[in-house]
Amino acid sequence: MSFGATLVAIVAILAWASLRHRRHSTGQAAFPASDPAENVALAREVAALRNRVEVLERILTDQRGSIDLAREIESLRER
Repeated sequence: MSFGATLVAIVAILAWASLRHRRHSTGQAAFPASDPAENVALAREVAALRNRVEVLERILTDQRGSIDLAREIESLRER
């Protein structure tokens, strides 16, 4: 490793340590506290996404013909 690369690595490590120490000493959390209403909205979105993943998994694992698959895709588009 060249002298310049070593110097850059040392400066980067010191900067990271300084920021971490400052954050820890001020009690600042890594993630700020969020709004409870936002949490509810995110929980709903996660539930909806899980439902969509379940449908996609069912579509991929069913052994039905391509006609049934096309019908199911069209029904999902209509939602």
